[in-house]
Amino acid sequence: MAFSSSIMTTYGRIDIAFTHGEGSYLISEDGNRYLDYASGIAVNAFGHCHPKLVKALKDQASKLWHTSNLYRIPEQETVAEKLVANSCAERVFFCNSGAEATEGAVKVARRYAWANGEKDRTEIICATGAFHGRTLAMLAANDRPLFREGFGPSAQGFTHVNWGDIENLKKNMGKHVAAILVEPVQGEGGARKAPEGYLKLLQDIASENGSLLISDEVQIGMGRSGTLFAYQQENIQPDIIALAKGLGGGFPVGAVLAKAEVGDAMTPGTHGSTFGGNPLAMRSANAVLELLLEEGFLNQLKEMIVYFDYKMDELIKIDNQKSPLLIKKKGSGMLRGFELSENITAADFGNIARNKGLLLVGAAENTIRLLPPLNTSKEEINNAFYVLNEVLLEIKKN
Repeated sequence: MAFSSSIMTTYGRIDIAFTHGEGSYLISEDGNRYLDYASGIAVNAFGHCHPKLVKALKDQASKLWHTSNLYRIPEQETVAEKLVANSCAERVFFCNSGAEATEGAVKVARRYAWANGEKDRTEIICATGAFHGRTLAMLAANDRPLFREGFGPSAQGFTHVNWGDIENLKKNMGKHVAAILVEPVQGEGGARKAPEGYLKLLQDIASENGSLLISDEVQIGMGRSGTLFAYQQENIQPDIIALAKGLGGGFPVGAVLAKAEVGDAMTPGTHGSTFGGNPLAMRSANAVLELLLEEGFLNQLKEMIVYFDYKMDELIKIDNQKSPLLIKKKGSGMLRGFELSENITAADFGNIARNKGLLLVGAAENTIRLLPPLNTSKEEINNAFYVLNEVLLEIKKN
């Protein structure tokens, strides 16, 4: 079927449309079933149409959809209290997407400096390979010149330092730096996990400089790392956290979390979102949090991550027997990937996998990403790696 000319061509869409989803599977118009290990790019944390999420949304849809943030929204308070109780943060602002969350985090950091009499402390330090969204400001935070092409002057106040290079970071620190913005695992940047100890050093350097640390957990947060927040694995306490994607389980939700003294710099009128924290979004987010915080779930997830890692190692061993195509495994938790050899592009690899019923997503550094639902089963993992092996065999045969 031809694509509609009414839709802007901002996406290089694949000619498949899905009619419904069941757990880890998507079903297309022609009745084909696909194991969805893209998860809407780390959005569908509990797969498709999880009964708890469906029930929560149906219930709320029959009561109230929107009132605006001019009034109290009890559903918003419930989610905020859960996030605060399970993190180092004490204040929450709700929005609708990851880009809104990261841009909101930058605003909070700069406003905090301003509120403390440091009006020149506005610079945000970012890393090479970073991706923080596609708003005009976040285009400047990204390390993707191509994304900025054609959109006029870049937003001021963003500096990029080499990923993992502490000495390079130190050279760029000073009283002008409001915050360091970092992804614990770079998703779009190629499923690149921060080097061991890197995040702790970032926090120490930021603290010594009077700057803040922002943890962009839009993609790796909400259980995907194996803990509720990725920063919790590094013995740090960021001043600000950006969340989205998995928080809503498929419903648009974003959030900016901050420590009390930082968040309190945001006074009435300093920021806002018409739809942010609406009752429907909050019921979905609350259902996701209840599932994540259910007794034993995160321990079960960690066991599944260990098994997933084992299957990655096993596939590399098989691939290495003849004309290797997999350079190395990458990522962490359930944000994983394989860097591919120059003999196959991530796009072509993904196309072959899709034709065999497995949905994946590419990333930088010729990386094919695997982003399974957090409640995926061993059987589904086995099926996915069976297909991955079949893809490798087909490429080598040709």
